[in-house]
Amino acid sequence: MAKIPKFTLGYDKAQEEWQLKNGSKQVVQTFDKKAEALQGGVLEKAVGAGGGSVQVRKQDGTIQQERTYPRSADPKRSPG
Repeated sequence: MAKIPKFTLGYDKAQEEWQLKNGSKQVVQTFDKKAEALQGGVLEKAVGAGGGSVQVRKQDGTIQQERTYPRSADPKRSPG
């Protein structure tokens, strides 16, 4: 099975914005509010057609959840 790209959605205190970063730590997209990123289809579109796994973090940096796009790429052995 091919590995899917990894992304992280986290808060950047210096920039005062939410940033979606790829595995190379490059900013893919920015958001004023976390809710903007999590609303219907926004993350999926930002991740792109190739899909990927997005680790959503809280403002303090702890992991809140992980989402996989497209859903069919979610490993069957993972909980949830």
